[in-house]
Amino acid sequence: MTDREFSVRDWVYLKLQPYRQSSVAIRKSFKHSSKFYGPYQVLKRIRNAAYELQFPQSAKIYPVFHVSQLKKKIGTNIVACVDPSVCLPDGAPMTEPVAVLGRRMIQRGKKAVTQVLIQWSNLLPEEATWEDYGFIKSQFLNFEP
Repeated sequence: MTDREFSVRDWVYLKLQPYRQSSVAIRKSFKHSSKFYGPYQVLKRIRNAAYELQFPQSAKIYPVFHVSQLKKKIGTNIVACVDPSVCLPDGAPMTEPVAVLGRRMIQRGKKAVTQVLIQWSNLLPEEATWEDYGFIKSQFLNFEP
């Protein structure tokens, strides 16, 4: 484990774990989803292991993170900021399916699998994703696809 320490006004990237964000699948595979967001400026150091970050006012995410979730921005190149979705306090996006826009059957190995095209809350209709029917049923008990 490396010791990390940041100063007020440093710029850092925030690591969010896409495998815990099972409520939205913008990409087909979590493995290819963004893992780091930002950069964000450090506002305050809280004890030895936590930092408060400056988020846009529209962000609904608790701004304090453990040092292990931060990575220092190196260099002066300007990078477009990719903000995380509206999030819950644990970093998971606060989104859920709102409508089924389509259905299809796909072949997976020797099995036929039903998929549904999901319109997600907080996302545009063109950002709808194809999800396995079984996955949606298991993750969103109150949603009837």
